[in-house]
Amino acid sequence: MLNKVDLNSDLGESFGNYTIGNDDKIIPLVSSTNVACGFHAADPVVMADTIIKVKAAKVAIGAHPGVPDLMGFGRRNMSLTFMEAKSYVQYQVSALMGMAKAGGLSLQHVKPHGALYNMAATDYTLSLAICQAVRELDENLIILGLSGSELVRAASDLKMKVACEVFADRGYEEDGTLVRRSKDGAFIHDEKEAVARVVRMVKAGKVAAITGKDINIKADSICVHGDGEKALLFVEKIRAGLAEVGIKIAPLSEIVELGN
Repeated sequence: MLNKVDLNSDLGESFGNYTIGNDDKIIPLVSSTNVACGFHAADPVVMADTIIKVKAAKVAIGAHPGVPDLMGFGRRNMSLTFMEAKSYVQYQVSALMGMAKAGGLSLQHVKPHGALYNMAATDYTLSLAICQAVRELDENLIILGLSGSELVRAASDLKMKVACEVFADRGYEEDGTLVRRSKDGAFIHDEKEAVARVVRMVKAGKVAAITGKDINIKADSICVHGDGEKALLFVEKIRAGLAEVGIKIAPLSEIVELGN
C-alpha cells in the first residue's frame, strides 16, 4: 500500500473572455497542476495568470499539451504523424516551460490532454513521439500517463521518470482504458462513490470496471478534471477521505523518487 499519493487537476483551461473551471479554489487543494498550453484551451494571458496562482499556492506545475483543437476542447481524435505529434508536444511544453521560468517556476511533469492522452494510452508509436519530445526538452521531466498504458510503457522504455495516473471522476473499461465520454458509465457523479473508489485504488490497487469486474491499477497520482461540475467538491472530499486512512498527499516529484 502506498502511504503517499499525488492529487492533480487539469487547470488553466479558460480562453479569452470565457472562464472554465474553479481554478482559484482548486489550485491550493492539489499537489500537482496540469496547465493547458494553448492548443486545446488557454491563451498566453491565461497561462501567465495560472502560473502566478500556482506559484502563490506553492504547488507543482506540469504541462498539459493537447491536439490543436480549440473548438473541440482537444477531445476529438486526430490522425497525427510521428513528427506532427512530437512537434505539437514540444511547441506547447516549450511555451509553458519558458513562461514558468519567467515566473520563477520549473516544470515537474508533462501530462497529455484529452484525445492525445487517450490515443497515446493504446498507441505505442504516438507515445514514443510524446516521450521523445519531452525528453529532448528536459530528461528530468516526469511523464504522467494512464495506469497500464502504452504511454507509461514508452516512457519506461526510454528510461524516463514516469508516474501512473488514475481518475476519481471517470469510469473504466476492463482493459484499463477510460470509458468514452459518449457512453453510459463514463462519469462518476457521486462524491461518496468517487472517494471510495480512490481510496481502494490507492490502498488495494483495484478498481471496478463498468462491467463490475475488478481490474488491477497503479495509483501514483489521482486526477480530478478541473472543468467537472463537482470538481471542487470532489477534491475536498478526496483529500479528507485519504487523510482518514493515513495517506498523505504529495507532489509527483516525491512519489517518483520513492520508486512507486
